[in-house]
Amino acid sequence: MFVIAFGGEVVADGRFFHLTHDLNLLAALGVRLVLVHGSRPQIESKLKAQKIRSRFAERLRVTDGAALEAAMEVAGKLRVQIEALLSMGLPNSPMAGAHIRVASGNFVTARPIGVVDGVDLMHTGEVRKIDSAAIERRLKDEELVVLSPLGYSPTGEVFNLALGDVASATAVALKADKLIFLMDTPGVTGKRGELLRELTVREGRNLLSRGRVEVEEIRNYLPAAVRACEQGVGRAHLISGHLDDSLLLELFTHKGVGTLVTPDPLETLRHAKIEDIGGLLQLIEPLEDEGTLVKRNRDLLEMEIDRFWVLEHDRMIIGCAALYPFSDERSGELAGLAVHPEFRGRGAGERLLAAVEKRARGLRLKQLFVLTTRAEHWFVERGFVETDVTALPQKKKELYNYQRRSVVLTKRL
Repeated sequence: MFVIAFGGEVVADGRFFHLTHDLNLLAALGVRLVLVHGSRPQIESKLKAQKIRSRFAERLRVTDGAALEAAMEVAGKLRVQIEALLSMGLPNSPMAGAHIRVASGNFVTARPIGVVDGVDLMHTGEVRKIDSAAIERRLKDEELVVLSPLGYSPTGEVFNLALGDVASATAVALKADKLIFLMDTPGVTGKRGELLRELTVREGRNLLSRGRVEVEEIRNYLPAAVRACEQGVGRAHLISGHLDDSLLLELFTHKGVGTLVTPDPLETLRHAKIEDIGGLLQLIEPLEDEGTLVKRNRDLLEMEIDRFWVLEHDRMIIGCAALYPFSDERSGELAGLAVHPEFRGRGAGERLLAAVEKRARGLRLKQLFVLTTRAEHWFVERGFVETDVTALPQKKKELYNYQRRSVVLTKRL
């Protein structure tokens, strides 16, 4: 079950039309969907037309009577627009044959925030409870649920809510698999402006606490994503809504297109197990076929599985390496180093090499050597020196394939 949140801009500028195609595909795949929409630009436009100036405190709107009236009016219009677009079914279009039924209602109970730093936020509220049982009944009936950024109190009051608050609270209450924010920006960026593709909850909190988040959208949505993951949501995604098919690319490619927030690191470096044989073969067979790696006997691979390390990303083996020690000569062979094409250039090879070197030092080996036909420069850049066959242990010399003409490189430990 996915909770997908987006600001009112996505509807205002026509992007939701294209998003419906992706939503239709997800629904056809059996994914249960809850949409949470924002309304800030529509409220701003409404107030501006009435020549009423908006006020904010701590990035929250001060919702006076006029602002509340505007929020209720635009929420109704937005819901109708969303339902209309989800109801399309034109022949020869991505929505042809779509039968998406939409449900909405008073699923969000809210309470007033009150006074913050001396400012009375009036009708601005926060989520008190999500009626998860009612939403789940709609989802079970194969309906798509749409939530507006409004909440209601037991006394009949209406409160204007923050999009991130509604989205994260809903994801937590429904025990969602994913919480997805569609934004104007590509995702969370680092010091040099690079896209941070993965963040743990801890890393996300550190970014926020150190004041390193400058983009307003990220300041609004990253805390909600972190909070959701802390409270049981499997993953949260912050992605651009401007990129074509960004939702599908984020969900169905390993690299993704935005920032993925997880409770724990996705990547694990560990000793290989017999259950990893299938994943190892998928990784090394293409390299064997092209001649980069020497073809290995499969039975022998199973027998020597304890010599391998694997780098696992999101339950997929993306890298491996092995150490074959020649203890009598205090030397060890680094063998079978391979990294999945989609993860090259991201430090995976270095992490595997570091693990092998650490193990070799633990065995009190003084030298590491590698034979390669394609990756000589990569190893030289990491401290290996080209030498010749005479530098190899005696048993390895006897097995050296002169027809393959592998370059011999060594590194002192």
